[in-house]
Amino acid sequence: MLNTFLLSLGNWGYIGAFFGGVLFVSTFTAATGAVILLILAERISPIEIGILAGLGGMVGDFTIFRFVKDGLLSEIIPIYNRLGGGRLTRMLRTKYFRWILLIIGAIIIASPFPDEIGVSLMGITKINTYQFLLLAFVLDTVGVFLFIVVARTIIGP
Repeated sequence: MLNTFLLSLGNWGYIGAFFGGVLFVSTFTAATGAVILLILAERISPIEIGILAGLGGMVGDFTIFRFVKDGLLSEIIPIYNRLGGGRLTRMLRTKYFRWILLIIGAIIIASPFPDEIGVSLMGITKINTYQFLLLAFVLDTVGVFLFIVVARTIIGP
């Protein structure tokens, strides 16, 4: 029943593209999101799908980002401090290491792989929420667009 509903999102046009983008960024729903986006690619241009699914992906990534920023870090920090994380803390505070984490996180988000690790890396770098939203939208849009173009090239029109 749920599977039929999720696959029917491919018939919902622009709304389906948005929800396909939300599903595309999570480990557990990436395959379903990909199927929805590929079904939509038969009727909607890759640019439109990329933008709408990018918005959906941004919403999905922001949910993960808030979870990491608000909940997960507050749970992990006491354990980290008990294990003596002083050296790692000093390394995390350098601007070069933050840039490396941001770049690795951006590559993971733009790739067709699920975004949880990339979003988590960005979440620990103290990135501003608005900067994250803009970056997530651009990266998800480019990632979905490239996924659709490559899939259409391989599968055919």
